[in-house]
Amino acid sequence: MTAADDIREPRDFIRTIVAEDVATGRVGEVVTRFPPEPNGYLQLGHAKSICLNFGIAREFGGRCHLRFDDTNPVKEEDEFVDSMLEDVRWLGFDWGEHLYFASDYFEKLYGFAVELIHKGLAYVDDLSGEEIRQYRGTLTEPGRESPSRNRSVEENLDLFARMRAGEFGNGEKVLRARIDMASPNVNMRDPVLYRILKATHHRTGDAWCIYPMYDFAHGQSDSIEGITHSICTLEFEDHRPLYDWFIDKLGIWPSRQFEFARLNVTYMLLSKRRLRQLVEEGYVGGWDDPRMSTLRGLRRRGVPAEAIRLFCDRVGVAKTNSVIDIQLFEHCIREVLNRTATRYMGVLKPLRVVLENYPEGQVEELEAVNNPEDPSAGSRKVPFSRELYIDADDFMEDPPKKFFRLAPGREVRLRWGYLITCREAVKNAAGEIVELRCTYDPATRGGNAPDGRKVKGTIQWVSAAHALPAEVRLYDRLFQVPNPLDVPEGGNWLENLNPQSLEVLPRCFVEPALGNVPAETTVQFERVGYFVPDSADSQPGRLVFNRTVGLRDSWAKIAASS
Repeated sequence: MTAADDIREPRDFIRTIVAEDVATGRVGEVVTRFPPEPNGYLQLGHAKSICLNFGIAREFGGRCHLRFDDTNPVKEEDEFVDSMLEDVRWLGFDWGEHLYFASDYFEKLYGFAVELIHKGLAYVDDLSGEEIRQYRGTLTEPGRESPSRNRSVEENLDLFARMRAGEFGNGEKVLRARIDMASPNVNMRDPVLYRILKATHHRTGDAWCIYPMYDFAHGQSDSIEGITHSICTLEFEDHRPLYDWFIDKLGIWPSRQFEFARLNVTYMLLSKRRLRQLVEEGYVGGWDDPRMSTLRGLRRRGVPAEAIRLFCDRVGVAKTNSVIDIQLFEHCIREVLNRTATRYMGVLKPLRVVLENYPEGQVEELEAVNNPEDPSAGSRKVPFSRELYIDADDFMEDPPKKFFRLAPGREVRLRWGYLITCREAVKNAAGEIVELRCTYDPATRGGNAPDGRKVKGTIQWVSAAHALPAEVRLYDRLFQVPNPLDVPEGGNWLENLNPQSLEVLPRCFVEPALGNVPAETTVQFERVGYFVPDSADSQPGRLVFNRTVGLRDSWAKIAASS
């Protein structure tokens, strides 16, 4: 029995195609690929493609190649290659021995171009880039033939060889396919195959000064690798006839392309070009800024790889473009973290509490459950003493009717601790509350009253003598509107950036166990949200936590009511 035999009902149209190809014997081993261009960092949209390509290969017992389409030396760097390798592994996938680069095929691609020239299907053109655009025509008007279009095979071979030898400068000449300048598909109007770029390539150095265009290298690379299902996003649908034309005229292995809808998420940008602009113009702190939609940024923010995979699975694979509500993504993060994250206590806006009837110098260790959703997570000891910190938002001097937290004369439950009652609010000269004088009930250890009295409010706390100081960064959505690119005529999409996307709280306190939390381990601050030690700035002696997501889950409420 093969892996495909286990699939009874394919979950989407791409998997249906693959299942039929396997069942009919059109393909033997399923071979997919993920082919990023190494000119930036991977983002959430790439994750959908990664999960789809690697997922299909895994489900059908095949293999998925990781290939870098590195055909533009001006924008590509080893930094981007290294980051993509790490991000794909972090997301949970492995290409094994099947790591490739389009630059591995430069000589073979050059040979394909020469073959097209020999067949009278390609020519060297002297038109500039702007002139080529003008000659190409429009969607309603056919293009015009270049004056260079009818050069002889011999002249084209000579000029193309001289292009490779470096005789001409950037932009002086290009190699174009000879197809149909009147085609209704603009991509078929004599597309450029090679251009001159005298730039050092990150892998081949200065061995080449001509480089294949993406449309020429991409499909042929799929063919060279024997890709059975070349899965692309919908913007490449109009390019498929061109890829098929190359395959037909060159007589090479017929890789087949299938298109699916790309990922669009509200309040996010998933355009590498726009993300690069945010980085280069200093609107964010880098590609790994926790507000970015890059995998590196999401990882630094504490989003688990499992949550990204779950989100991609929930979104599914469709044939038409749509926009996904960001709340679904946030719900997937909470769903995973609620099950996996250890609970701790942290106080973001500390207000001192003195328990006047608690013995001075006494310290207790209280038992705290690590994760109520996972009994196997066990428990930990939390120090308790006379002086505590609670969150200032958990006290009101004159509370409204439905405020069930601490107030003068009111009793609340300290999480895992005791019931306490506020006796007095101490103020400074400016009238600000700086300390609460309270008493505790020693018979209520663990938070339960033996006489059965009910207390509605439960709040988090830390022992003032044992708590660790921490900086907490409250990250919010980078954009303040659902569609960041939706701007009036003459407007600038950068005006949609959220000025409150980051709030830094420099003076917070967390329980001492958080000083030993491993890097990239997302935890829950009880009643507050999910947080992760910042991978760049947090270190022994300086704790910095990034908020991953809050506890409120609107999507779950919406789903439950629908």
